[in-house]
Amino acid sequence: MNEEEQRAAILDFERNRQLLGSISSQKQQISMQLELISASLEELSKNKEKTVFKVVGNVLFQKDAKEMEKELIEKKENYDLRLKTVIKQEENLIKKLKSIQSKIEEEMKNEKEKQTQPETKIEKKKK
Repeated sequence: MNEEEQRAAILDFERNRQLLGSISSQKQQISMQLELISASLEELSKNKEKTVFKVVGNVLFQKDAKEMEKELIEKKENYDLRLKTVIKQEENLIKKLKSIQSKIEEEMKNEKEKQTQPETKIEKKKK
């Protein structure tokens, strides 16, 4: 690996590391949404009323409790699917980062070994 390839690998590593941060943030946001939906479903199951209120922006709307439950279950399924997708992306990115990191470390190790090797007889004769 020449110096240019090594720089490209380091830049690739940095881009992927930033992408991993973004994906981790998405994962956290999705997890929070899932927690809120689960809490809403739990409260809805405790509710004995036929109608509930749904907040849309700054407005409250009255809605049938069964419809609301169905809507929340659907939302939860969608978020579960998105979370699985993001987790898979995160795992793949971590594998890629580890691979790039090991290539860079191996190259740096090889460079260090080249620099610290004693001169051979041929190299001494050239001097």
